[in-house]
Amino acid sequence: MKFYKYILLFLVLAACKNETKEEMLPNSETKQLELKYAEGFSVTEHEDYKVLTISKPWPESTKTYNYLLTSKEMLAKMTFPKDAYDGIVTNNLERIVVTSTTNIPALELLGVEKSLVGFPGTDYISSNKTRELVDNGSIRELGKNEGINTEVLIELNPDVVVGFGVNGANKTFETIKKANIPVIYNGDWVESSALAKAEWIKLFGILFNKEKEADSIFNTIEKDYLEAKKIALNAKNRPTVLSGAMTKDIWHLPNGNSPEAQFLKDANVNYLWKETTGNGSLALSFEAVLDKAKNADIWLSPSYYRSFKQLEEKNSLYTNFEAFKNKSVYSFTNTTGKTGGVLYYELGIARPDLVLKDIIKICHPELLTGYTPYFFKQFE
Repeated sequence: MKFYKYILLFLVLAACKNETKEEMLPNSETKQLELKYAEGFSVTEHEDYKVLTISKPWPESTKTYNYLLTSKEMLAKMTFPKDAYDGIVTNNLERIVVTSTTNIPALELLGVEKSLVGFPGTDYISSNKTRELVDNGSIRELGKNEGINTEVLIELNPDVVVGFGVNGANKTFETIKKANIPVIYNGDWVESSALAKAEWIKLFGILFNKEKEADSIFNTIEKDYLEAKKIALNAKNRPTVLSGAMTKDIWHLPNGNSPEAQFLKDANVNYLWKETTGNGSLALSFEAVLDKAKNADIWLSPSYYRSFKQLEEKNSLYTNFEAFKNKSVYSFTNTTGKTGGVLYYELGIARPDLVLKDIIKICHPELLTGYTPYFFKQFE
């Protein structure tokens, strides 16, 4: 009789224990991470865990990714369906791999750059602070982004990998996930405005339990951006602006509702294609561009070119533009790190305030007294 009583008591205790584990995940109070501009991710904060949702990992994505963020201790007490989340990240995160240089500034601004243990294409890293970590061997080379060395990455055993997909899930990342290393798809580049892209620093704030720091950093960047935009309204004139260059026989330049065109609008200049709309860049013939922009005052960001000589050698037709003749061509391609990485491609997303100030200083030199452009330089 005592034996059966013990069995009954054991079953009751087990049932209570399982009930506690089952109820712990869904029933706690929630609040949403405050986001002012970003639309591609959201965070639901519970008492003991957070759920990160990536809703726009790449353009026209139909897949939404959900990640559970909690402590190892709380995770041991939780039960949920095996396929409930696309990844589980414990919030005592110490080792991370990112795959885009645009993520480097977020780590540095939050003071967690030493947690970076691997990166594909370390020569593209421009920041002196993170370059020192590469040079002293703290950050391993992982090959090319389209073909990451998964053996080295799995050997590094990071707590999380932050990657991106262009047209769909990266097969390399699926291999990494099978090794029980969570992969978070970063979609900052899909956002439709510069401030929305910059706000993705809050994602890294969540990962490293530095939400307040990330919020403060973003608020400062936003404030500087909006103040610069306000200063641009004092400009005495609005110069006409041309952008882009040809790839083979097609001239690519920003459409009027792109983040790049938004910079030009906020800098209070007359971008000649400001009325256009659509996804991606405009693709025009040389003749169409010459007809509209032959007399443009300023030529910004002529693709990957770095000098007047390169432009002329590639295509002598570029010399027909007044901006070329007047030496009014500016680009960020000559601002690089010591191994050749273009700083704009690393820091430009995180610091739209600097990008806007650069354009204002170039197009309205009488404004922003004492400011020296950070990314853009005039061709010599």
